[in-house]
Amino acid sequence: MIKLMRESAHKYPWILKSMMGILAVAFVITMGWWGFSEQQSDAVASVGDLKVSHAEYLRSYQNTYRFYQDRMKGDFKDDVLKQMVLDRLIDAKIWTLAAQDLGVTVTPEELREDIMRREEFQRNGTFDPDLYRRLLTSVRLTPALYEADHKMDLLRDKAMIVVRDSVALTPAEIAEAQSLIARQASTDPGTGPTASERILQDFLLQKQERALAAYQEAMKARMPIQIHKELM
Repeated sequence: MIKLMRESAHKYPWILKSMMGILAVAFVITMGWWGFSEQQSDAVASVGDLKVSHAEYLRSYQNTYRFYQDRMKGDFKDDVLKQMVLDRLIDAKIWTLAAQDLGVTVTPEELREDIMRREEFQRNGTFDPDLYRRLLTSVRLTPALYEADHKMDLLRDKAMIVVRDSVALTPAEIAEAQSLIARQASTDPGTGPTASERILQDFLLQKQERALAAYQEAMKARMPIQIHKELM
């Protein structure tokens, strides 16, 4: 069941990201083309100096519940869904703080251009504001909420890119990859440069994923995280 939920997350990424409703207080002051501010209260969780408000959690949970209810016909456990939503919100706050530490920023122009490039908001290859509003309304979001959330997504993506780009294969790891390439070439003479490059890339990607996980865990270890499950 959890595997199916994760597969849905990969298949419908922009909707699920929207549903998370990541609204850090420090960032949601004058957001969006049609933005407005939202007061937060009664934190379900706090991550460092950022909070997951009850309103933020509830909005994320309700939208995620509807998403899986529509696609899985109720075949999921509510407590698993609640924990998944909270875990995602906490991880999002972690990477928001990482973006601050790394000095990563997203300008209004970058946010606007990224949204306008998204195919789901385009008609005949051009951004359509009416389609944009209708699609957000269909998942019970306002443009302001979506834009605030999407800015956080871009910040986190930038922070992850910084961490990934800091990783490179060591000579020993390159030698290990080349040894694997040689073994494959001996069993499959047709192995060419493309396959060899793919193996090296796989080695690098695996190391980058480990670096991301280690960075996230290190961030979690050095900052206070409080959870109030009675508010979930």
